[in-house]
Amino acid sequence: MLNEKELLAQDYKKDFPLLAQLDVAYLDNAATAQRPLSVVEAERNFYLRHNANPLRGLYQLAMEATDAYEDARVAVQKFINAKSEQEIVFTRNTTESLNLVAYSYGLSHLQAGDEIVLSIMEHHSNMLPWRMVAAQTGAVVKYLECGADGSISEAAMEQIITPKTKIVAMAQVSNVLGCLNPIEKAIELAHKAGAVAVIDAAQSAPHMAVDVQKLDADFLAFSGHKMYGPMGIGVLYGKKELLEAMPPFLYGGEMISWVNRETQEYAPLPHKFEAGTVNAAGAAGLHAAIDYINSVGYEVIEAREEALTKIAFEAMQKIEGVHIIGSPQWEEHKGIITFTIDGVHPHDIAAIFDADGVNIRAGNHCAQPLLDHLGTGATARMSLAFYNSVKDVERFINSLQTIRERMGYGR
Repeated sequence: MLNEKELLAQDYKKDFPLLAQLDVAYLDNAATAQRPLSVVEAERNFYLRHNANPLRGLYQLAMEATDAYEDARVAVQKFINAKSEQEIVFTRNTTESLNLVAYSYGLSHLQAGDEIVLSIMEHHSNMLPWRMVAAQTGAVVKYLECGADGSISEAAMEQIITPKTKIVAMAQVSNVLGCLNPIEKAIELAHKAGAVAVIDAAQSAPHMAVDVQKLDADFLAFSGHKMYGPMGIGVLYGKKELLEAMPPFLYGGEMISWVNRETQEYAPLPHKFEAGTVNAAGAAGLHAAIDYINSVGYEVIEAREEALTKIAFEAMQKIEGVHIIGSPQWEEHKGIITFTIDGVHPHDIAAIFDADGVNIRAGNHCAQPLLDHLGTGATARMSLAFYNSVKDVERFINSLQTIRERMGYGR
């Protein structure tokens, strides 16, 4: 392994056409990542060489399209160490994956009096679908609260997860606080109570290895676009026995084996959940993104992101009027640093950064209940990827140091 100086000297931006062409410090990676050329070319190659409707035609192009699509499924299976490719369902994104579980599993398995446990820091995509399930079934949503540093205690989990609990839904990494949540314990307690565990891996899969068998997750969801793949392709992992017992989410073409006037038989897994024409080009791009991640290696990805987080975090702590949300330890932020500046609205913060060629996010980050719980309104967020550089961080800090003065507060 390279030392930190050698590690940070590596230039990965050359692999990413947008970053190689534009003079910006792109620090909104928690929202969406940039794509390496290999991903762009994989999508392009599909449309240039293999474009046909997968899973339907018996001619050569259609078979090539099917192979590309199913090869991507196997790549995802290996990427997260699922037992079978039948446990991998392609969706549009994490949001659709979580809605699939809520509609198909939640509505068919929960009833009045059952309990759904959510952490208060869930992205709206892993909160609102479960509130819908509760509203339609009479189940009750209970919130597992966190400390100001984002920590969730085992004692709190043991108290809130009971024999009435049927669903435990939790993000592996918070998209606001960047903290790594104790999902292993949450899954263990869920299973002990007879519940299923639904894991949002949107902010973890791009940055660390995810092993669904080791975690023993029942369902796990993530998006291609956050892990250097295309927009419009997402993944739902589900244990085979659970998926087999669930009704389809969408109905139409390709999700059936046969249909007559009165009845129908659904297609085997995973196609039962993939109605209509699929995003085969997106799947090919996701396959290329997985290959790219594997070529760089999570050891390098994590080490670079940790080093850059440390540099940014420690510099931010020294700037008067800047307040970091969450843990005071940089190690607990996983490349995500959310902050406020005294007297400056986050939208103004983002506008000033943009004028300086720095891209960050401002707003509620689709996690308003968490911000309410923490007693803050909108915030600003910078989020790193391994392809960011020390220069990007320095550009961010140099701009940050000037914001209060530029807003009229003096030095």
